[in-house]
Amino acid sequence: MALFKSGNPSLKNVFEKVGRATDASQAMTVNGTIGKTGILLALVAFGAIVTWNMFGSLAYSGFVMPLFWIGLIGGLITALVITFKKELAPYLSPVYAVLEGFVLGGISVMLNAYYPGIALQAIMLTFAVTTIMLALYYFKVIRATQKFRSVVIIATAAIAIFYIVSLILSFFGITSPAYAATPLGIGISVFVVIIAALNLILDFDFIEQGAEYQAPKFMEWYGAFGLMVTLIWLYIEILRLLAKIAASSR
Repeated sequence: MALFKSGNPSLKNVFEKVGRATDASQAMTVNGTIGKTGILLALVAFGAIVTWNMFGSLAYSGFVMPLFWIGLIGGLITALVITFKKELAPYLSPVYAVLEGFVLGGISVMLNAYYPGIALQAIMLTFAVTTIMLALYYFKVIRATQKFRSVVIIATAAIAIFYIVSLILSFFGITSPAYAATPLGIGISVFVVIIAALNLILDFDFIEQGAEYQAPKFMEWYGAFGLMVTLIWLYIEILRLLAKIAASSR
């Protein structure tokens, strides 16, 4: 199989655990995953619009922060369940998308109040970066080799650890310079955006390899979920970067 010649033997274990579809009509496809990604994007947009509209309403503005926290905590729990129980992805991925929509809507509308137009800029840049990465993957300019995968995963893990440590330090009144609107803070944000963008290559590769392996149909939802996680992260980091740039110019 092409899967085992792809330079990503780590994927072999993932797909062997879920097995192959017994019927070709019940197998994972790239087009099927794209369609489900579109559904999840629409649900994220729905959730974001709900909180965005509430922010500007006197009657419902008080619901924005509760929805934000429900989305943040609920989304994290849902994502963990999907990660360990991939067969539940068709049922929980839409829930995850709506919950994350609440989070993105809350973050976006509040930052947009301070820096008008920043949310639209972040959406456009996220779309542009995703298109560029897809083109680089499609034309094999960037290949998802095992070495590439290892570097991106290690960098992503390091960023996650950095954020966790920064959060813990904030409880003691220590603010990380990474959050400041300084050249250092902006530089760190640029680095994080690059790593988030490179994670898209891993998502594209996962979807393509799953289709080649003829993984079960439910893996289309799992592939769409994984891509959605990266897109949400990329959007948030771009939004954060734009906010730092806007703040530094004031």
